[in-house]
Amino acid sequence: MAAPRVIKKYPNRRLYDTETSSYITLAEVKDLVLGYKEFQVQDAKTGEDLTRAILLQIILEEESGGVPMFSTAMLANIIRYYGHAMQGLMGSYLERSIATFHEAQKRFQEQAQSLYGELPKVPSEAWAQLMAPGQQVGGYLEKGAKAVIDMQEELRNQALKLFSGFPYSAGQGGAPAPAAEPKARAKAARPARKPRTRK
Repeated sequence: MAAPRVIKKYPNRRLYDTETSSYITLAEVKDLVLGYKEFQVQDAKTGEDLTRAILLQIILEEESGGVPMFSTAMLANIIRYYGHAMQGLMGSYLERSIATFHEAQKRFQEQAQSLYGELPKVPSEAWAQLMAPGQQVGGYLEKGAKAVIDMQEELRNQALKLFSGFPYSAGQGGAPAPAAEPKARAKAARPARKPRTRK
């Protein structure tokens, strides 16, 4: 694989493309993303990888103008998973969901192009139908979400089983549960002895 294109970021926020030996704008970096070009943004002084920060900056600009992709509720839910035990799983789930959606869109466009030739972009209404629960793409995402919920429930059940042996009850505010009386129970369980008669 060829080395990724290196873009250096200077303290004055200017971006320098080492391949073209010229300064570029954030819009031009976005064009590289749309063109599936491999690149890496580095700090001009330290060499630190700033690619994620630049991509997040592009997303922020896209969300600020035009039609946003993420709703307020969705962004709030994503924020709630930072520091959560399921943070890694949530990130993996979102990544796989987007990859599934992207692959489905690619196949749909390829099939439509083979049947009807070059077509304009698929209307958002058509994708809304594909994303509906029960449809191919929507069904995949629905199953993925159910798998995450099932995994959380399984982890919860395992935790309850793990701690069930401790003499504490959740309903008693951490107070020790009353200990059983094994001697009394054992005595009650034994059959009564017959009195021995002397000959």
